[in-house]
Parts: sequence; structure tokens; C-alpha cells
Amino acid sequence: MPSTRRPSYTPGARRPLPPPGNQLTGSPAPGSPAPGNQQAGNTPSDVITASKDSGSRVPAAGPAAGTRDNVLSFPEPKAKRRKRILQGTVGALVAVVAALIAAAVYSPVLAVQTVTVEGTKLLTQEQVQQALAPLQGKPLPQIGDGDVAALLQPLVQVRDVTTQARPPSTLAVKVTERVPVALVKQGEAHQLVDVDGVKLSDNADPASTQLPVIDGGGGTLPKDLFHAITGVLGALPADVLARLSNASAKSVDAVELKLVDGQTIVWGNAGEKELKAKVLEALLKAPADPKNPVRIYDVSVPRHPVTR
Repeated sequence: MPSTRRPSYTPGARRPLPPPGNQLTGSPAPGSPAPGNQQAGNTPSDVITASKDSGSRVPAAGPAAGTRDNVLSFPEPKAKRRKRILQGTVGALVAVVAALIAAAVYSPVLAVQTVTVEGTKLLTQEQVQQALAPLQGKPLPQIGDGDVAALLQPLVQVRDVTTQARPPSTLAVKVTERVPVALVKQGEAHQLVDVDGVKLSDNADPASTQLPVIDGGGGTLPKDLFHAITGVLGALPADVLARLSNASAKSVDAVELKLVDGQTIVWGNAGEKELKAKVLEALLKAPADPKNPVRIYDVSVPRHPVTR
């Protein structure tokens, strides 16, 4: 016969879970608070337990109040350390070099006491040294070619100049002078000039100067004619230049030269002057024929020179 007892199980209802801990003995789980010791609102870190020995209360397991997290320090990378050391070394070297340069530039130990001069013919060494007197006592590193050239500018005979510092106190100066090519006769005076027409001397002695004379007559030689003549003279070798007695030009296309032997050189214009100079030098070196002496050397057409 079917039973008339109704089941006590209600569908949908769940049985409550047993409290944590030992289900057989009913003791609390390790680390869990004892029943009755937990106060309302307390967190697990606030739970305290009684000490069996002294009865004092000690904090339960959990983070202690006021403790700090441990911070791990890692060593500096080797590459970064090497870079830092290198930067420091370079900076120190730069500072030392800068100090040495400053000491050299401004040190009185390197002050100029002696000036040596070479390359002078028209000028004397004393003239150059006197012009460079303001450099005395100035440190050598502060002196350049431009400083020396500026002091020598009043000396028109100087075309160029180079300097060399010879520590501790000597400045060597090498002068390149202008090359005189002619004597310009103005009345009774003879002026020594270079290829650019720069007057190098006012009263030159024609007897002791083996250069051709340009006769300016009673007035001033026209500028174009003067430069045509000096341009020709500047192209001649020194040995040929020394054999000339005078030079003249009726026009820029008709330059003529005279040798000390009385022979005439028809030069023509200023074109191909280097070639004309070589041809003339070769003609003058040719053996002379006493039966047919040469009176005129015509190099106006240098590829077809004529002697007569």
C-alpha cells in the first residue's frame, strides 16, 4: 500500500553549507577566528586572539600596521655607467685643453721679443723691423699674417708677407717684394716701377740699375701706353730685361724695345707675350754673324719671327 508520509524535502530549497573547519569535530578552520571573538564591522586584519601564556592580545595573522613594502635596488647598467664615465672624462679633457689654450694665448711667456726678416732687397731689415715695432710684447698666438701685412702696408715695396711663430719669443717674417721692371724718366729724375706701375723708388740711379728706361717726356705717359709697356717688360726673363736700354710705345699695338747694343725689338701688342718672350730669348742666344749683323728683331708675329 502506498505510504501516506509526505517528503520533507521541498523542491528549490538548498541546504546550508557547513561552517568551515573540521566537520567531524566542529572545530574552526586554522587561521579562522574563534566563535564569539569577532566583532561586528571588524575586518580580518583587525581580529585579535588571546595569548595562552600572558593573556595579552596579539594581532592575528595578516599585514601589520605601519609596515613598508620592501624596495629592490638594481645595479646601474654597464653601458650607462661607461657612457657616464666617458662623458665625465671628455668634459675634463676639454676643460684642461681650454685652460691650456687660454694660457698660451694670453701668457706673457710667449710674448714677442725678436723679429727676424728675410727676403728684402729694395728694403732693409731695419725698415721692416721698425714697422713691426708695435708687435713687441704681444703673445705669438695672437699674431697672424693679416696683422703683419697691415703694419707693412705703408711700405709699397712689399707685395706679400708670411709669418712663422718660433716659441718662445721669436717672430719670423718672410717678405715678398715687388719686382721692378723699368725706370720711368720724369725730367731729370728716374722712378723705379713694377709691372703694375707702382712706384718703388723716387730717385733711382740709372747707371747702377740694369733696367730699361721709359721716357715719359715732359709730361705724364698715358696710362694705357704705360701699362702696355710694363706688361711687356714683366713677361721678359731677367737676363733679357738686363740687356734692354729703354722701352717705348706709340700705341698699345706698337711697343718697341731697345737693347744696350743699339738693336731694336719690334714687339707689337700685348697678345701672346709669353710666347714672344721665349722666341726673343732664343733669337738673342743665336750666334751672331759678323757679315750680316742683326739690327731688328721682329717678334710681333711670334710663330713667324723676322730678323733683319
